[in-house]
Amino acid sequence: MEPNKLTLEVVTPERQVLHEDVDSIQLPGLDGYLGILPGHAPMLTELGAGVLRFEKGGETRYATALGGFAEVLADRVIVLAERAEIAEEIDLGRAEAARERALKRLQEKAGEVDFQRAQLALQRSLMRIQVAPRVSMSRSTRALGRDAAGHPPAASK
Repeated sequence: MEPNKLTLEVVTPERQVLHEDVDSIQLPGLDGYLGILPGHAPMLTELGAGVLRFEKGGETRYATALGGFAEVLADRVIVLAERAEIAEEIDLGRAEAARERALKRLQEKAGEVDFQRAQLALQRSLMRIQVAPRVSMSRSTRALGRDAAGHPPAASK
């Protein structure tokens, strides 16, 4: 019998970010996004940087994921990320300030190590800026009976 849920675990070197039963997952792989449903074939994949999306009971939630690996099993997905954050934890003001600092450092081009760190900081801040507004947007669109893209629910047949 195939499972009808997935246990999603997101862990960084600092902490466990998430541990929930979900209906589906979309992961940022190195070569693009991967869609995972219950009963997926086992695999191990390297993560890129991007938005981790997961659905639970008709609600879509978001997190950031930066580097690391994901192990996919039929009933579980374990994400071992270098950095990860769920959307509800992101402070949009801090993310925008980090983007400005990173852009300023990139314009200065002080040194190769600083340049690489600034590129990573910029990438991380852009991911956070992309994910943070989805929390309030998803809450307000649910209240209006709309999905996260602002569309009304599909008519039932």
